[in-house]
Amino acid sequence: MANLEKIDDVTRLSNHVIRVLGQNPGKFTLQGTNTYLLGSQNPYILVDTAEGLPSYIPVLTTALQDPTNPAQTDVSDIVISHWHHDHVGGLPSVLALLKQLWEARNPGQPYTPPRLHKFPLAQGSQGEHNDTKWNNLPKLLEGLPRELITPPTPTATTQEAFHDLSDGQLFKDPINGRTLARVLHTPGHTVDSISLYIPQDRALYTADTVLGHGTAVFEDLATYLSCLNRMLHFGTPSAPPPDSSTTEEGLDLEYVTLYPAHGGVVSNGRDTISTYIKHRLAREAQVLSVLRSPVPAELNSNNPSSSASASSSPIPSLAGSSGGAALWSTWNIVRTLYKTYPENLWLPASRGIDLHLRKLEGEGFVRRMGGEGVETQWRLAVSPAVSPSPSL
Repeated sequence: MANLEKIDDVTRLSNHVIRVLGQNPGKFTLQGTNTYLLGSQNPYILVDTAEGLPSYIPVLTTALQDPTNPAQTDVSDIVISHWHHDHVGGLPSVLALLKQLWEARNPGQPYTPPRLHKFPLAQGSQGEHNDTKWNNLPKLLEGLPRELITPPTPTATTQEAFHDLSDGQLFKDPINGRTLARVLHTPGHTVDSISLYIPQDRALYTADTVLGHGTAVFEDLATYLSCLNRMLHFGTPSAPPPDSSTTEEGLDLEYVTLYPAHGGVVSNGRDTISTYIKHRLAREAQVLSVLRSPVPAELNSNNPSSSASASSSPIPSLAGSSGGAALWSTWNIVRTLYKTYPENLWLPASRGIDLHLRKLEGEGFVRRMGGEGVETQWRLAVSPAVSPSPSL
């Protein structure tokens, strides 16, 4: 945290983008969750609502003060980048604030609440969103007063509060009709993650897919890498032609900077995305290199690390499955690749290694031979000469 750049509570990034800091700094949120107001003047589009801490509301109030159009609402639409709590937790308090600001400015006048937008979760999709321990968005929606939102249909309940986003969807500035944002579905971090292309800034809002500092976490590595490659090539001649039904004629798609959901503005956007891809490809190559080599004898003894409670017993022997050769466990791959790192980092690192192995398994390059958790054992199925991942 000490090495992070200072981010002001409210920052005008351009004539039509204001960044509002979520007041929730931390190990995973960096300086806090960046929320954004898009538009040349009110009514704005608000991107994300932060975590829901009371300290965010006065900061957002400051960003919305002295509206250009006092007879119009402050925010017409709220776009949610994905379901994680630090992006949706502020929904109840933000919606209450917007109604309060309107009534203070226009007493007795009818209020038009904002529309809520999010990319839909596909039926049966896999991911942490299925775990109520992590995903409290359904509970938040259940408690929302109906008068605080404009639902997608007159009969929709607050559980059906969201207007579904679609890939390529355009949001227009109600003042001048110009495109404010174009939606890109960029799953991998979560299945519903989106990015937003902001043409007037030549900027790409990346949510948690690419951060302003460090690297991002993800639920599915193959999908994540595919989306990073799509983002890297977006707006270039090598990109697939966009759907004409969702493209504005003459719209400049060539972005330069990134507006992340955590951390400062990234001025060298494509270089940063390229670095993310290269980092993952390098780690994948390291995993394959380890699997090509024999397991050192010392790694077949009892696990010496006390930092992984699941690995304090001897590794199960599946030697017969590989013709007498010892198999690599996830934990031993971690111990090999992270041997110069403090042991308290090994268990968190095992999640990323497991995601790499699952990707390689799905592509047919490795086989799962048994075991559970960090004791899952693997063997190389084929030995690719080059990385099987998408190229840059």
